[in-house]
Amino acid sequence: MEQNEQEAVNQIYEYAAHLLVKEKKSPDEVINFLVEKGLDEESARIIVDNLENHIGDAKKKRAQKDMLYGALWCIGGIVVTAVTYSSASGGGKYVVAWGAIIFGAVQFFRGVANAS
Repeated sequence: MEQNEQEAVNQIYEYAAHLLVKEKKSPDEVINFLVEKGLDEESARIIVDNLENHIGDAKKKRAQKDMLYGALWCIGGIVVTAVTYSSASGGGKYVVAWGAIIFGAVQFFRGVANAS
């Protein structure tokens, strides 16, 4: 019997998460949908609050990851450019790693924007 209850709870959470994330419904709309499906309002509110916290944590982790990898790409591109420019100072060719620099900067600032 416990397993059936857990499966039912999981299905409710999956349904609510689908409404919040995929269908981009507001928390109040999701609560109303859950109440229409037979859940009491307090339980529906708890489910939506838990999901919002979980989604917020996941977005924050993703933003931090974007900032880290973006900074690494950007700094790596700058280092490659500086090293090859320095070695070509007496005459010769050097590499401007603009792709890595721009990609890294865009990813870093995307992370900054999503962190807030």
